[in-house]
Amino acid sequence: MARIIRASVAQACTAKFSLNETLDKLERLTRVARDRDGSQLCVFPEAFIGGYPKNSTFGAVVGDRALAGRDEFARYYAAAIDIPSPAISRMEAVSRETGVFLVVGVIERDGGTLYCTVVFVDPVEGYIGKHRKLMPTGSERLIWGQGDGSTLPVPEKDFGSAERPLKAKMSATICWENYMPLLRTYYYSQGTQLYCAPTVDARPEWQSTMQHIALEGRCFVLAACQFAQAKDYPDEHFTTTNLSNEGIPDPEKVMIAGGSVIISPLGKILAGPLRDAEDVLTADLDLDDIARGKFDMDVVGHYARNDVFKLSVNAPHT
Repeated sequence: MARIIRASVAQACTAKFSLNETLDKLERLTRVARDRDGSQLCVFPEAFIGGYPKNSTFGAVVGDRALAGRDEFARYYAAAIDIPSPAISRMEAVSRETGVFLVVGVIERDGGTLYCTVVFVDPVEGYIGKHRKLMPTGSERLIWGQGDGSTLPVPEKDFGSAERPLKAKMSATICWENYMPLLRTYYYSQGTQLYCAPTVDARPEWQSTMQHIALEGRCFVLAACQFAQAKDYPDEHFTTTNLSNEGIPDPEKVMIAGGSVIISPLGKILAGPLRDAEDVLTADLDLDDIARGKFDMDVVGHYARNDVFKLSVNAPHT
């Protein structure tokens, strides 16, 4: 008998960096995943809660920061969430009421530093852990701190029943962290089966990366990307970046084009890629496909050559 989990990725963006409106959107899309598609798991994109400030400069050049940029950062900082917080409690309530396990990209506020983070929320246990992005990419390093080895969880969830358990391990790797081979290897070594990849990378090339990881790790890859238009950002965020080719403000201009996708352990695309629209993608994940894939490729097992290579991880609190 097949061991199948019904799983979704939500392709959506932050609602004008408004926390309450974005939490409302999270609830609406989670209910779509559950009520329309019968999903048990839903993955949301990178920075879904808090926002991804595409094309913002925060007034920074080498050797100087403008006051207007500091003001912009203060607004962005205010839109982030603490863990725990009422926002986390709201996510717990949505998960509990729908029965859907949530994997959500958030901007986390801790003291004076922001982190690009993913939280795991269980319908029964509530918030169970987080992963902080280890290496922000490019100018993201100006606004986000670096995560460390203390937030590399691989939680296991039973998606079955008392009579017929159906356990699966999951992980979260954010955007260009997916290009860090040793991070991927660590998650493979921990037995990840549902490899969640929240992102804002909407390039067509991203699909090749996701298929490579599915084939490399012999795991299901669930990549959730934002779809965002200029009208989805706060009014004060953009000037020249939301102009049409004619130089006229264009609220419909696509800022992040999506590309969310679900891929099997043998690289087959099960859902997506979806572009230029907000929606929920859903697929059946047959966990036995993982064993079928590892028959000839287990990069941390019979294909590992542990006599030649060794992985060392500084994860003191995991």
